[in-house]
Amino acid sequence: MNRNSVKSFLLPFIICLLFALAMYPDSDLNPEQYSTEGLVLDYNISDELAMISENEIVPDNIFTPHLGKSFEGFKEALAFKESRGDYFTVNTLGYLGKYQFGAETLKLIGIYNPNQFLYNPELQEKAFLANAERNKWVLRKDIKRFEGKIIGGVKVTESGILAAAHLAGPGSVKKFLRSYGGNNFADAYGSTVKHYMKKFSGYDTSLITPNRKARVTL
Repeated sequence: MNRNSVKSFLLPFIICLLFALAMYPDSDLNPEQYSTEGLVLDYNISDELAMISENEIVPDNIFTPHLGKSFEGFKEALAFKESRGDYFTVNTLGYLGKYQFGAETLKLIGIYNPNQFLYNPELQEKAFLANAERNKWVLRKDIKRFEGKIIGGVKVTESGILAAAHLAGPGSVKKFLRSYGGNNFADAYGSTVKHYMKKFSGYDTSLITPNRKARVTL
């Protein structure tokens, strides 16, 4: 270290030392007074915070539209119940995509390649609409007969009927309605026709046109 460097180092040090002596005249500046020995300095986040995944932290600037009881609201609410809106998921029973379609239902609306279906969101959206149109045609008389009535403690609405048909097929919905709630189909996970009719009641499904021959075309 050259002479200039020593001077530039010592001068600030001496000034700080003199300032400390002036502030604490009775102190002998024993370094042991300021030791960190014995202190816990390896601070970590709590186990609870550590368990929060990145997916659970929602940025403040994300805008989530309120779809209400619109047709889009109906679709998205049903999709969230089925798969949390995941186009590319397959459940333990082999049901596919955002709306959890089975292979046999897909065949009814003209889709014969489940793998192509799974990786094509546009195809899945068209499949949902086609299936709803077909179900609405099959259940058209039941909608007219039972809409607005209370069955099994649930007010019957068109959207509730169509949601239940998506879950269990139109035949199971007919049985529920015509038995006045006595025949309540449940799927392998315990979801029932009655539950879907209640959960998805009151949505606007007027955009769905009854169509016996509804098919998907790209």
